[in-house]
Amino acid sequence: MDKNTEVLVRYAADFRFEDLPAEVVHETKRKLIDTLGCALGAFHAEPCRIARAVARRSIGNPPARILGTQEKSTPELAAFANGAMVRCQDYNDSYLSSASCHPSDAWPAMLATADAIHADGKALIAGAALAYEVSCNFADVMPREQGWDNVFYDVVGSALGSAKVLGLNKEQMAHTLAFAIVPNVSLEQTRLGELSMWKGCAGANAARNGTFAALLAHEGMTGPQDVIEGQWGLWNLLGCQFEWAPFGGRGGPYRIAQTHLKFYPGVVHAQSPIGAALELHPQVSVENIESVDIETYWVARRYTKRDSPLWHPTTSETADHSIPYLVAAALIDGDITAATLAEDRIRDPKLLGLMEKISVHENAEFDAAYPAGWQCRIKITTKTGKRKTAHVKYFKGHVQAPLTDAEVEIKFRTLTANVLKPTQAEAIFAQAWQLEKLKDVGDLLALCVTKDAVNEGR
Repeated sequence: MDKNTEVLVRYAADFRFEDLPAEVVHETKRKLIDTLGCALGAFHAEPCRIARAVARRSIGNPPARILGTQEKSTPELAAFANGAMVRCQDYNDSYLSSASCHPSDAWPAMLATADAIHADGKALIAGAALAYEVSCNFADVMPREQGWDNVFYDVVGSALGSAKVLGLNKEQMAHTLAFAIVPNVSLEQTRLGELSMWKGCAGANAARNGTFAALLAHEGMTGPQDVIEGQWGLWNLLGCQFEWAPFGGRGGPYRIAQTHLKFYPGVVHAQSPIGAALELHPQVSVENIESVDIETYWVARRYTKRDSPLWHPTTSETADHSIPYLVAAALIDGDITAATLAEDRIRDPKLLGLMEKISVHENAEFDAAYPAGWQCRIKITTKTGKRKTAHVKYFKGHVQAPLTDAEVEIKFRTLTANVLKPTQAEAIFAQAWQLEKLKDVGDLLALCVTKDAVNEGR
């Protein structure tokens, strides 16, 4: 077993709920509520409907349920269907360091595994906190935009998190890691050009494959050795070597408490621009805008080509990754919601006309401050020559400007208003905030049934 594999699987095998500080346990529950809200809020989206249609064709032994319904599937296909819902609206949490990831993409893997074996809340909390440690540590040590999609980090996090829920030992953890890494290198081409439905399903596929990896190891399947430092392991594929950053525990911070929640649907790099645009919304009428200049960090390089789909989105997946689109919508509407990404809204001539007045520039000072701060400054020049400026250093939901527990609940209620009854939300909160006392995670998932679920599969 190579050194980096040894370090990782030993950490995973020794990881225990009892070692987690109370504030980390609480943060894990906040992330679960946010993730469930993201999932249920996307229940009716087309990619999610497709994923559920595929999942319901198979019944597991043991089974795991599909969120929003009480239908059962295999654990891995339930993880895929549920993951598609979590990621669909680009509303789930984010972690940015050297590279980036959406560690909550791993939640569906642990939920499906816990549901299948009737695991308790403590096992789920431990599995989730471990998954965040693994996914985010990859983001700490990997270079940015190296050609791999960041969901690769989540397949490893999903796998080891699921393995923790299953109670696997160190040797089984090593096999789980092998099954997660060797077959599942994913390409960042997923996030280039006109973005497709797969953009929101790639993380779901990571959860599916992570679940499958843990189940294989649980049954006794053995995997290849030295998957990180071996001749044809990760080091070789990357063309560089890495060592894990310090993992959480023994006085060090846990990464689940260092991830950021989103208050608006859209790519994390748009959260500060959205905040700045919303600050400016009441200060200037759209009809009086002559130009809009957006200053941000290195992400501005993605907007240098005006013929890029990011300047001319035709799908919701592209629109939620377009800073110019989201800023224009915020300036016009005074809010960003799921409706902002609807097909008819994307084609709105007024919105597209305002985008023509927008420019995006890289600011060297903002580059230097990244990733501690994700700054954005927006300068609006009016047709009468007046200038309005807004500067955001930490967007709403950043760990330096965190959502309160009440705001996490508000986000959940807003997302689920059309699919859950108000009493359901309160019942879910009551279970989730007491998750460590839950004897069977399935009791929580049984509450997550949408109003329209009964008729969908017929």
